[in-house]
Amino acid sequence: QVQLVESGGGLVQAGGSLRLSCAVSGRTFSTGTMAWFRQAPGKERVFVAGITWSGGSTFYADSVKGRFTISRDNAKNTVYLQMNSLKAEDTAVYFCAATIGLSTAPSSYEYWGQGTQVTVSS
Repeated sequence: QVQLVESGGGLVQAGGSLRLSCAVSGRTFSTGTMAWFRQAPGKERVFVAGITWSGGSTFYADSVKGRFTISRDNAKNTVYLQMNSLKAEDTAVYFCAATIGLSTAPSSYEYWGQGTQVTVSS
């Protein structure tokens, strides 16, 4: 069974930075995609950033492009989300997720972490 555990969330002022980590344990993927999603109170869960395990190809939501960077360390079975120039609108619970495919749709992801809260104060 695949387990994903996020960490690194917290409170930061607008313009600041945070780095989220997602540790993967159990069965790992040699192919497929790891991604970050976020969900603000009262809103739907939306795609933030994704990366393929095998090739390291990345893709981002327009709302975070140029500010966020997704990366992975296959040896450590860990995926990261570096968040810079944070805005109040980035406040949400951030989830990491995994799928054997390539998608930005939450419904395509089979495995999910528990989420970590990111709060950006203005």
